[in-house]
Amino acid sequence: MAEQPPIPDDVAAMSFEQALAGLETIVRRLDSGDVELDAAVGAFERGVLLKRHCEKKLSEARERVEQITQAPDGTLGVSPLPDME
Repeated sequence: MAEQPPIPDDVAAMSFEQALAGLETIVRRLDSGDVELDAAVGAFERGVLLKRHCEKKLSEARERVEQITQAPDGTLGVSPLPDME
């Protein structure tokens, strides 16, 4: 499998919501069918980068989610959520 190119700085600086909105805009534009081939290919490539960024942000958020646990002695702590896949 080929190594993926790095995510450009402008995309990496986006929040999840910004990247998702950009991806939705690209999808609407491509769905309209009013995009020239070169522009469509460029939009598709940017969409792939936005999708990868969204997946990375979701993965980071998932890793940060923890569950509160109670030890037998009654003390509270946190531990990672069990894998939900």
